[in-house]
Amino acid sequence: MQRLEALTWDHPRGYNALAAAARLPALTESGLSIAWDKQPLEGFESHPIADLCARYDLVVLDHPHVGEAVAGECLRPLEEVFGIEVIARIEADCIGPSLASYRFAGSHWALPLDAATQVMACRADLTDGLAPVTWDEVAALSALTGKVALSLAGPHAILSFLSIATAYGEPPAEADLDILVSPATGKAVYDLMFDLAHRSPLSAREKNPIGILQHMSSHDDVILCPLVYGYVNYAAPGHGRPIAFHNAPRQSVGGRPGSTLGGTGIGISRRCPITPELKTHLLWLMSPEAQIGFIPGHEGQPSLRAAWHDAGVNARWGRFYENTAETLEVAYVRPRHNGYIAFQTRASALLRRAFDTRAPAQGVIDQLQTIYCEHRVAGGER
Repeated sequence: MQRLEALTWDHPRGYNALAAAARLPALTESGLSIAWDKQPLEGFESHPIADLCARYDLVVLDHPHVGEAVAGECLRPLEEVFGIEVIARIEADCIGPSLASYRFAGSHWALPLDAATQVMACRADLTDGLAPVTWDEVAALSALTGKVALSLAGPHAILSFLSIATAYGEPPAEADLDILVSPATGKAVYDLMFDLAHRSPLSAREKNPIGILQHMSSHDDVILCPLVYGYVNYAAPGHGRPIAFHNAPRQSVGGRPGSTLGGTGIGISRRCPITPELKTHLLWLMSPEAQIGFIPGHEGQPSLRAAWHDAGVNARWGRFYENTAETLEVAYVRPRHNGYIAFQTRASALLRRAFDTRAPAQGVIDQLQTIYCEHRVAGGER
């Protein structure tokens, strides 16, 4: 019996389907055993990937870690394991940039088992079933109620900044890799976030996305979070009030919903022995059978486009998928150079501190640019 050690993150969306798949009789009969461990969400977002790959055969990771992984030479390229044609087929079937986001330095480095991006979450029972469409409408609801929360903990302050800049027509560092965002767009985004942050309920300030959604499902002081990573589990919860999910806000009606891609992928570490049984199991996880039936049936969040538009999946999960698919299709993909994760951590801390001290916009934007350049040069963009 071949036994593999594997690591995912500690939430039903990240663990249940993988653990259930590892218990399938067909896997055991093939001579393969996979033991899935869990780490907290914060570790998933920031723990050095090379250290995890030294201890595990399979590692669930976020795409911004791929530059760090390539620099550390700790993951196997998928093309080496499955072949170019198989990876091209999976990429065509995945929603939005779910697989493309794991491409770096000429190869793909993780299978996108799970797709997610920032979307709008609201308590439909407290908003008369209506949700804002534009950022102006979000700001108006915030001023009216004081019950609109920004997701600012951990890396999420800068992720929200990147998303709003994308909605405002300037996806960060896309037109020019050396420029995070122009001064004009940066100021507009900062001013909006500053106003929202100062009206945001304190109860949500220190919470990660899971914490915010859990709070919303059981308390009435947060009726809307305009940008939070979507968790299908809260659309039809076993306990608490259901959360209604919608596309991320736009600058104007008909504009691009600004959102920063999340999701998770299964990376194969260099220590992992590649066998036909392992390849069969991983490709089954990416199959329509698993993505439309098995994974949603075990509280997972699939990455195949067909699953996001499946009528049965949507009926079971409060139309979460069809209500947010547009946002995922056009989600912004973060830089992935080695050093980006460190930038993300520093930039979020800078924004939180700036909101607390009421720092002027221009100085903050200049500091974000400086931090971005420091980590881009240190890590090397590829």
